[in-house]
Amino acid sequence: MKKLLTLPNILTSLRILGAACMLFMSPMTGWFFAVYTFCGASDVLDGVIARARHTESELGAKLDSVADLLFYAAMIIRIFPVLWERLPRIIWIFVLLVLLLRSGAYLTAAVRYHRFASMHTYLNKLTGFGVFMIPYFISGSLGVVYCFVACAVGGIASAEELAIHLLSPQYTPGVKTIFDLRRRSASEK
Repeated sequence: MKKLLTLPNILTSLRILGAACMLFMSPMTGWFFAVYTFCGASDVLDGVIARARHTESELGAKLDSVADLLFYAAMIIRIFPVLWERLPRIIWIFVLLVLLLRSGAYLTAAVRYHRFASMHTYLNKLTGFGVFMIPYFISGSLGVVYCFVACAVGGIASAEELAIHLLSPQYTPGVKTIFDLRRRSASEK
C-alpha cells in the first residue's frame, strides 16, 4: 500500500480529479483557471518529484497517462469552443498543417521502429508549455499573435521530430534536439 500512496501518485490522482471537475466548470473563469493551473503544475511536479525521490513506478506512469488524457479531453471540450470563436479561421489551417506534420513524425517512427515514439525534445516541451498557456493569453490583445507563435513553434518541433526519426538509425528516446544526433554519431566514431 505504501508504494501506491506516493506524493507523485497523489498529485497525479488530484490532476485526474481536477480534469474531471473542469468538464463541469465554465471556461475562462477564476475557478476554472485555478483548477487548470493546478492541473498544469501537477503535471510537471509529479514527474520531477518521482524522479527526485526515486519513486517512479509503472502505476505512476499509467496514472500520468490517464491524467494527461483526461486533461486534454477537458481542454478540448471546455477551451476549444472559446478558441474557435475567438481565433481567425486561417490559424486553423496552420493548426491542421502542424497536426499533419506531427502525424507524419508518428507514422515515420511507427514504420522505422515498429513502435509509437513521441520524443521529449526541448522544442516539444516548449510547444506543450506554449499550448498550455494559450487560455491565459486568448482574452488579451496579443492572444491571436501568441497563438500564431505557439503554432509556429509546434510546427518547428514537429519538423524536428520528423527529421530525428528520419535521420536516426534506431529509436533513441533520450534525444533532446536534432543536434544530439550529430554529437552521438561523432562520439560513436
